[in-house]
Amino acid sequence: MAYEDRYKEFEQYLTSGEPGVEERARNWSIAIGLQDVDGLKPSEFLLEQAKANIEGRISSADVGRRLEEYYSQKSIREKAEADGTLQADNVSDRINLLLEEKAFTFSPMELSRIHGFLFKGIIRNAGQFRTYNITKNQWILDGESIEYGSAGSLMKLLTFDFSEEKKFDYSTISSVEAIKHISRFISDIWQIHAFVEGNTRTTAVFLIKYLRSFGFDVNNESFEKHSWFFRNALVRSQYENIPKGIHRTFEPLERFMNFAVFGIPADLRNRTLHIRWEESKNQNDVSGAAKRQNDVLKTSKGMTEKLTLKEMAVVRLITADPKISIASLTTKTGLSRRTIDRTIAILKEKGLLIREGAKNNATWKIQLINL
Repeated sequence: MAYEDRYKEFEQYLTSGEPGVEERARNWSIAIGLQDVDGLKPSEFLLEQAKANIEGRISSADVGRRLEEYYSQKSIREKAEADGTLQADNVSDRINLLLEEKAFTFSPMELSRIHGFLFKGIIRNAGQFRTYNITKNQWILDGESIEYGSAGSLMKLLTFDFSEEKKFDYSTISSVEAIKHISRFISDIWQIHAFVEGNTRTTAVFLIKYLRSFGFDVNNESFEKHSWFFRNALVRSQYENIPKGIHRTFEPLERFMNFAVFGIPADLRNRTLHIRWEESKNQNDVSGAAKRQNDVLKTSKGMTEKLTLKEMAVVRLITADPKISIASLTTKTGLSRRTIDRTIAILKEKGLLIREGAKNNATWKIQLINL
């Protein structure tokens, strides 16, 4: 079976309804899709092990052990090292393990921990900050590079950004404004480029775990199919060339984030991120579908602006499971029972949430469209 066909098999698990299956399928889809950031593709062997793990036939730890045994064969390992498959398999496996764990600490050292875990034995000095300055040519910038953080100031830069983010109060702003703020924070962290390699995959895993700490889960399709757009959107958010009239823009990154978090349809074609896109774009290239996506974006954005980040987290969970209990909302969001009760009361006052049915068999009903 072709790689693409094997990969598509994952989609059937995302709507299975079986306990744990959907979550495992989502984590694996993200883990594998993120390899596209560096043009890597996992092997069919890894896909088979991932499928077995999703179905519950083997544990996540078993996947790692099977990979180690598989690559103990010298001929297989040498070929996989040459074409990047070995790295793709190991890093996919490790991303899945990180997404599976619940532990998360908001600090620069967590970023270092993630990088070290993902790339130990793969990249030299994994988990350690780089000691020299770097440049990277970007095709969307016509071969130019953005300015990355100075090697002598990496910890200082990270510490400042993390401390400023920790001070920010998300409780009083809408979910849309919150996503805008998180987009800027994650863009600045990525721009520092603390490591020689593997920065985008590390940043993506950190972002997903950070969003989950708010009660959000990104949809699998965002990184499964659009990880390259995510990377290029980060580049555009940090590039400026005033003589050429080019300014940094967060719009593409926010476009991606709104799709990833709220499921709002968006134009995620990479060519729209090229610095010459506007001047070369043909109006006929904007399809009716893209126009409809913009309409949906405006409609959904207007609705999500009514909600704070905590309220949106509760709405997302209730939308996914209308019979979800208060205890489950508390567990999945990490919020206290009192905060959940207060959030539900506010949603009811806004006319956005009602409870239908008998007490022991009641169902939540969201009075919103296109969340």
